[in-house]
Amino acid sequence: MASSNTRQRKLARAKVDRQMVRRADQERRSRQLKAVFGGVFALVLVGVLGAWSLGAFDAKPTETVAETCAWSPLDLAGNPSLKDAGKPATNGMPTSGTSAMTIAFAGGNVVADLDRTASPCGAASLKYLADSGFYNDTKCHALTHTEGDFALACGDPSGTGNGGAAYSWWMENPPAVEAPSAAPSTTSSAAASASPSPAAATAVRYPAGTVAMTPNLNGSQFVIFYQDSTTETAYSIVGKVTGSGLDVIKKIAQAGTTANEAGEDVKPKQDVVIKTLTVVDNTAPAPSTPASPSAPASPAPSGAATSPKPSASTAS
Repeated sequence: MASSNTRQRKLARAKVDRQMVRRADQERRSRQLKAVFGGVFALVLVGVLGAWSLGAFDAKPTETVAETCAWSPLDLAGNPSLKDAGKPATNGMPTSGTSAMTIAFAGGNVVADLDRTASPCGAASLKYLADSGFYNDTKCHALTHTEGDFALACGDPSGTGNGGAAYSWWMENPPAVEAPSAAPSTTSSAAASASPSPAAATAVRYPAGTVAMTPNLNGSQFVIFYQDSTTETAYSIVGKVTGSGLDVIKKIAQAGTTANEAGEDVKPKQDVVIKTLTVVDNTAPAPSTPASPSAPASPAPSGAATSPKPSASTAS
Protein backbone atom coordinates (compact mmCIF):
# COMPACT_ATOMS: atom_id res chain seq x y z
CA MET A 1 0.00 0.00 0.00
CA ALA A 2 1.16 3.48 -0.75
CA SER A 3 2.15 5.48 2.20
CA SER A 4 0.07 8.47 3.32
CA ASN A 5 2.81 10.83 2.16
CA THR A 6 2.65 9.44 -1.34
CA ARG A 7 -1.14 9.83 -1.40
CA GLN A 8 -0.95 13.44 -0.25
CA ARG A 9 1.62 14.25 -2.89
CA LYS A 10 -0.66 12.80 -5.57
CA LEU A 11 -3.61 14.80 -4.28
CA ALA A 12 -1.57 18.00 -4.18
CA ARG A 13 -0.30 17.33 -7.68
CA ALA A 14 -3.83 16.76 -8.94
CA LYS A 15 -4.97 20.02 -7.33
CA VAL A 16 -2.16 21.92 -8.96
CA ASP A 17 -3.04 20.38 -12.33
CA ARG A 18 -6.68 21.39 -11.94
CA GLN A 19 -5.69 24.96 -11.06
CA MET A 20 -3.41 25.18 -14.07
CA VAL A 21 -6.20 23.89 -16.35
CA ARG A 22 -8.65 26.49 -14.97
CA ARG A 23 -6.08 29.24 -15.32
CA ALA A 24 -5.35 28.23 -18.89
CA ASP A 25 -9.08 28.19 -19.63
CA GLN A 26 -9.55 31.65 -18.12
CA GLU A 27 -6.63 33.03 -20.11
CA ARG A 28 -8.07 31.51 -23.30
CA ARG A 29 -11.50 33.11 -22.68
CA SER A 30 -9.85 36.42 -21.83
CA ARG A 31 -7.94 36.36 -25.11
CA GLN A 32 -11.15 35.57 -26.99
CA LEU A 33 -13.01 38.48 -25.33
CA LYS A 34 -10.14 40.83 -26.03
CA ALA A 35 -10.14 39.72 -29.65
CA VAL A 36 -13.89 40.32 -29.94
CA PHE A 37 -13.75 43.74 -28.26
CA GLY A 38 -10.74 44.64 -30.35
CA GLY A 39 -12.60 43.77 -33.54
CA VAL A 40 -15.66 45.75 -32.50
CA PHE A 41 -13.54 48.73 -31.55
CA ALA A 42 -11.72 48.54 -34.88
CA LEU A 43 -15.04 48.50 -36.76
CA VAL A 44 -16.35 51.47 -34.75
CA LEU A 45 -13.13 53.35 -35.29
CA VAL A 46 -13.27 52.71 -39.03
CA GLY A 47 -16.88 53.90 -39.12
CA VAL A 48 -16.13 57.07 -37.15
CA LEU A 49 -13.12 57.87 -39.29
CA GLY A 50 -15.16 57.27 -42.43
CA ALA A 51 -17.99 59.52 -41.23
CA TRP A 52 -15.49 62.19 -40.21
CA SER A 53 -13.84 62.06 -43.63
CA LEU A 54 -17.28 62.53 -45.22
CA GLY A 55 -17.97 65.59 -43.08
CA ALA A 56 -20.56 64.08 -40.75
CA PHE A 57 -19.12 66.00 -37.80
CA ASP A 58 -18.70 69.30 -39.60
CA ALA A 59 -20.68 72.22 -38.18
CA LYS A 60 -23.77 72.59 -40.35
CA PRO A 61 -25.04 76.11 -41.13
CA THR A 62 -28.36 77.03 -39.53
CA GLU A 63 -31.12 77.04 -42.10
CA THR A 64 -32.86 80.41 -42.28
CA VAL A 65 -36.39 80.96 -43.58
CA ALA A 66 -36.76 83.97 -45.85
CA GLU A 67 -38.91 86.70 -44.33
CA THR A 68 -42.00 87.65 -46.30
CA CYS A 69 -42.54 90.80 -44.24
CA ALA A 70 -39.77 92.62 -42.35
CA TRP A 71 -41.46 94.72 -39.66
CA SER A 72 -39.41 97.69 -38.45
CA PRO A 73 -40.02 98.83 -34.87
CA LEU A 74 -40.82 102.49 -34.24
CA ASP A 75 -39.58 104.59 -31.32
CA LEU A 76 -42.19 104.37 -28.59
CA ALA A 77 -40.19 106.64 -26.29
CA GLY A 78 -39.89 109.34 -28.94
CA ASN A 79 -43.56 109.22 -29.96
CA PRO A 80 -46.07 108.81 -27.11
CA SER A 81 -48.91 108.55 -29.66
CA LEU A 82 -47.69 105.11 -30.72
CA LYS A 83 -49.15 101.96 -29.19
CA ASP A 84 -47.23 98.76 -28.54
CA ALA A 85 -49.36 96.11 -30.25
CA GLY A 86 -46.57 93.60 -30.84
CA LYS A 87 -45.76 92.60 -34.40
CA PRO A 88 -47.20 90.09 -36.88
CA ALA A 89 -45.22 87.03 -37.90
CA THR A 90 -42.55 87.68 -40.53
CA ASN A 91 -43.57 84.70 -42.65
CA GLY A 92 -46.24 82.06 -42.98
CA MET A 93 -49.01 84.50 -43.94
CA PRO A 94 -51.13 83.88 -47.06
CA THR A 95 -49.60 85.36 -50.20
CA SER A 96 -52.46 84.73 -52.62
CA GLY A 97 -56.20 85.16 -52.79
CA THR A 98 -58.17 87.77 -50.88
CA SER A 99 -59.49 88.53 -47.42
CA ALA A 100 -62.70 90.36 -46.57
CA MET A 101 -62.31 93.35 -44.27
CA THR A 102 -65.53 94.60 -42.69
CA ILE A 103 -65.63 97.97 -40.91
CA ALA A 104 -68.75 98.63 -38.87
CA PHE A 105 -69.58 102.35 -38.62
CA ALA A 106 -72.68 103.85 -37.02
CA GLY A 107 -73.95 104.65 -40.52
CA GLY A 108 -73.40 101.14 -41.92
CA ASN A 109 -70.77 98.60 -42.86
CA VAL A 110 -67.93 99.05 -45.32
CA VAL A 111 -66.63 95.82 -46.86
CA ALA A 112 -63.35 95.67 -48.77
CA ASP A 113 -61.42 92.87 -50.46
CA LEU A 114 -57.78 92.81 -49.35
CA ASP A 115 -55.34 91.68 -52.05
CA ARG A 116 -53.01 89.16 -50.42
CA THR A 117 -51.11 88.61 -53.68
CA ALA A 118 -50.04 92.21 -54.28
CA SER A 119 -50.06 93.27 -50.60
CA PRO A 120 -49.41 90.26 -48.35
CA CYS A 121 -47.87 92.42 -45.59
CA GLY A 122 -50.63 95.02 -45.56
CA ALA A 123 -53.29 92.31 -45.49
CA ALA A 124 -51.40 90.41 -42.76
CA SER A 125 -51.01 93.55 -40.64
CA LEU A 126 -54.70 94.42 -40.88
CA LYS A 127 -55.73 90.88 -39.92
CA TYR A 128 -53.23 90.72 -37.05
CA LEU A 129 -54.46 93.97 -35.55
CA ALA A 130 -58.12 93.21 -36.26
CA ASP A 131 -57.87 89.85 -34.50
CA SER A 132 -56.56 91.61 -31.38
CA GLY A 133 -59.37 94.22 -31.41
CA PHE A 134 -56.89 97.03 -32.07
CA TYR A 135 -59.30 99.06 -34.22
CA ASN A 136 -62.46 98.59 -32.19
CA ASP A 137 -63.96 101.80 -30.74
CA THR A 138 -61.36 104.06 -32.40
CA LYS A 139 -62.05 107.33 -34.24
CA CYS A 140 -61.06 108.13 -37.79
CA HIS A 141 -58.85 111.20 -37.49
CA ALA A 142 -58.89 112.86 -40.92
CA LEU A 143 -61.10 113.48 -43.93
CA THR A 144 -59.12 115.02 -46.77
CA HIS A 145 -61.09 116.94 -49.37
CA THR A 146 -58.52 118.95 -51.30
CA GLU A 147 -58.23 118.88 -55.08
CA GLY A 148 -57.05 115.40 -56.06
CA ASP A 149 -57.09 113.95 -52.52
CA PHE A 150 -60.41 112.63 -51.20
CA ALA A 151 -59.95 110.06 -48.44
CA LEU A 152 -61.02 109.06 -44.94
CA ALA A 153 -58.04 108.26 -42.71
CA CYS A 154 -58.40 105.83 -39.79
CA GLY A 155 -56.32 103.45 -37.68
CA ASP A 156 -54.73 105.80 -35.12
CA PRO A 157 -56.20 105.19 -31.65
CA SER A 158 -54.67 108.47 -30.43
CA GLY A 159 -56.74 110.42 -32.94
CA THR A 160 -53.80 112.67 -33.79
CA GLY A 161 -52.70 111.13 -37.07
CA ASN A 162 -49.21 110.65 -35.65
CA GLY A 163 -49.80 107.39 -33.81
CA GLY A 164 -50.83 103.82 -34.33
CA ALA A 165 -49.13 100.44 -34.03
CA ALA A 166 -45.42 100.77 -33.29
CA TYR A 167 -44.05 99.10 -36.41
CA SER A 168 -43.77 99.90 -40.10
CA TRP A 169 -42.71 98.41 -43.42
CA TRP A 170 -41.62 99.65 -46.81
CA MET A 171 -43.80 100.45 -49.78
CA GLU A 172 -45.44 97.26 -50.99
CA ASN A 173 -47.96 97.98 -53.75
CA PRO A 174 -47.62 101.53 -55.08
CA PRO A 175 -50.11 102.93 -57.57
CA ALA A 176 -49.38 102.54 -61.24
CA VAL A 177 -47.52 105.51 -62.70
CA GLU A 178 -49.40 106.79 -65.70
CA ALA A 179 -48.75 109.72 -67.94
CA PRO A 180 -51.34 112.48 -67.53
CA SER A 181 -53.88 112.68 -70.28
CA ALA A 182 -53.55 115.41 -72.88
CA ALA A 183 -55.05 118.78 -72.00
CA PRO A 184 -58.25 119.61 -73.90
CA SER A 185 -57.95 121.75 -77.00
CA THR A 186 -59.06 125.37 -76.51
CA THR A 187 -60.62 125.37 -79.99
CA SER A 188 -63.09 122.59 -79.14
CA SER A 189 -66.01 123.74 -77.03
CA ALA A 190 -67.24 120.15 -76.65
CA ALA A 191 -63.88 118.97 -75.26
CA ALA A 192 -63.70 121.97 -72.95
CA SER A 193 -67.13 121.26 -71.52
CA ALA A 194 -66.18 117.60 -71.02
CA SER A 195 -63.13 118.60 -68.95
CA PRO A 196 -64.23 121.42 -66.67
CA SER A 197 -61.42 121.10 -64.07
CA PRO A 198 -57.60 120.84 -64.32
CA ALA A 199 -57.74 117.60 -62.29
CA ALA A 200 -59.30 115.88 -65.29
CA ALA A 201 -56.02 116.30 -67.15
CA THR A 202 -54.17 114.29 -64.47
CA ALA A 203 -54.11 110.51 -64.23
CA VAL A 204 -56.15 108.96 -61.42
CA ARG A 205 -53.77 107.15 -59.08
CA TYR A 206 -56.32 106.05 -56.50
CA PRO A 207 -59.78 105.24 -57.92
CA ALA A 208 -62.78 105.65 -55.64
CA GLY A 209 -62.99 102.73 -53.23
CA THR A 210 -59.22 102.18 -53.00
CA VAL A 211 -58.02 101.07 -49.56
CA ALA A 212 -54.38 101.92 -48.89
CA MET A 213 -51.87 101.77 -46.02
CA THR A 214 -49.33 104.37 -44.91
CA PRO A 215 -46.36 102.01 -44.43
CA ASN A 216 -43.65 104.61 -43.87
CA LEU A 217 -45.57 105.98 -40.88
CA ASN A 218 -46.83 102.92 -39.01
CA GLY A 219 -48.50 99.58 -39.43
CA SER A 220 -52.10 100.43 -38.55
CA GLN A 221 -53.19 103.62 -40.32
CA PHE A 222 -55.16 103.23 -43.53
CA VAL A 223 -57.17 105.42 -45.87
CA ILE A 224 -60.28 104.81 -47.94
CA PHE A 225 -60.62 106.97 -51.05
CA TYR A 226 -64.27 107.93 -51.51
CA GLN A 227 -63.62 109.74 -54.81
CA ASP A 228 -61.11 109.33 -57.66
CA SER A 229 -57.88 110.96 -56.48
CA THR A 230 -54.72 112.08 -58.22
CA THR A 231 -52.59 112.84 -55.15
CA GLU A 232 -48.91 111.96 -55.45
CA THR A 233 -48.73 110.94 -51.78
CA ALA A 234 -47.20 107.45 -51.64
CA TYR A 235 -49.72 104.98 -50.26
CA SER A 236 -49.43 101.21 -50.38
CA ILE A 237 -52.62 99.90 -52.00
CA VAL A 238 -54.02 96.94 -50.08
CA GLY A 239 -57.55 96.48 -51.38
CA LYS A 240 -60.78 97.93 -52.69
CA VAL A 241 -64.22 98.59 -51.26
CA THR A 242 -66.86 96.28 -52.70
CA GLY A 243 -70.63 96.56 -52.81
CA SER A 244 -72.45 99.61 -51.49
CA GLY A 245 -70.04 100.33 -48.62
CA LEU A 246 -68.57 103.32 -50.42
CA ASP A 247 -71.86 105.19 -49.90
CA VAL A 248 -71.22 105.08 -46.14
CA ILE A 249 -67.90 106.90 -46.61
CA LYS A 250 -69.47 109.45 -48.95
CA LYS A 251 -72.13 110.28 -46.35
CA ILE A 252 -69.37 110.81 -43.81
CA ALA A 253 -67.63 113.16 -46.26
CA GLN A 254 -70.86 115.12 -46.86
CA ALA A 255 -71.04 115.94 -43.14
CA GLY A 256 -67.94 118.11 -43.56
CA THR A 257 -64.81 118.79 -41.54
CA THR A 258 -63.47 121.07 -38.84
CA ALA A 259 -60.01 122.10 -37.63
CA ASN A 260 -57.96 119.57 -35.73
CA GLU A 261 -55.44 120.34 -32.96
CA ALA A 262 -52.87 121.37 -35.58
CA GLY A 263 -55.30 123.85 -37.14
CA GLU A 264 -55.84 121.75 -40.28
CA ASP A 265 -59.38 121.57 -41.62
CA VAL A 266 -59.40 117.76 -41.90
CA LYS A 267 -61.04 116.47 -38.72
CA PRO A 268 -64.50 114.99 -39.41
CA LYS A 269 -67.11 117.39 -38.04
CA GLN A 270 -69.04 114.45 -36.67
CA ASP A 271 -67.13 111.73 -34.81
CA VAL A 272 -66.50 108.75 -37.08
CA VAL A 273 -66.07 105.74 -34.81
CA ILE A 274 -65.04 102.27 -35.93
CA LYS A 275 -67.29 100.04 -33.84
CA THR A 276 -65.56 96.86 -35.01
CA LEU A 277 -63.11 95.89 -37.73
CA THR A 278 -62.77 92.26 -38.74
CA VAL A 279 -60.76 90.43 -41.40
CA VAL A 280 -61.67 86.93 -42.59
CA ASP A 281 -60.56 84.76 -45.50
CA ASN A 282 -62.70 84.84 -48.58
CA THR A 283 -63.97 81.56 -50.01
CA ALA A 284 -62.83 80.63 -53.50
CA PRO A 285 -65.06 82.30 -56.10
CA ALA A 286 -67.42 80.03 -58.00
CA PRO A 287 -66.59 79.55 -61.71
CA SER A 288 -68.42 81.94 -63.94
CA THR A 289 -71.43 80.50 -65.78
CA PRO A 290 -71.53 81.19 -69.52
CA ALA A 291 -74.54 83.05 -70.78
CA SER A 292 -77.41 80.88 -71.98
CA PRO A 293 -77.58 80.66 -75.79
CA SER A 294 -81.34 81.09 -75.63
CA ALA A 295 -81.11 84.40 -73.76
CA PRO A 296 -82.15 87.24 -76.07
CA ALA A 297 -79.32 89.60 -76.89
CA SER A 298 -79.72 93.30 -76.37
CA PRO A 299 -80.05 95.18 -79.67
CA ALA A 300 -76.86 96.95 -80.69
CA PRO A 301 -76.96 100.73 -80.92
CA SER A 302 -76.00 100.56 -84.56
CA GLY A 303 -78.95 98.25 -85.27
CA ALA A 304 -81.26 100.63 -83.51
CA ALA A 305 -80.02 103.42 -85.72
CA THR A 306 -80.49 101.50 -89.00
CA SER A 307 -83.82 99.87 -88.08
CA PRO A 308 -85.72 102.28 -85.86
CA LYS A 309 -89.11 101.32 -84.53
CA PRO A 310 -92.02 103.17 -86.09
CA SER A 311 -93.31 106.01 -84.03
CA ALA A 312 -96.88 106.18 -82.80
CA SER A 313 -97.73 108.85 -85.39
CA THR A 314 -96.39 106.69 -88.20
CA ALA A 315 -98.30 103.68 -87.03
CA SER A 316 -101.52 105.66 -86.96
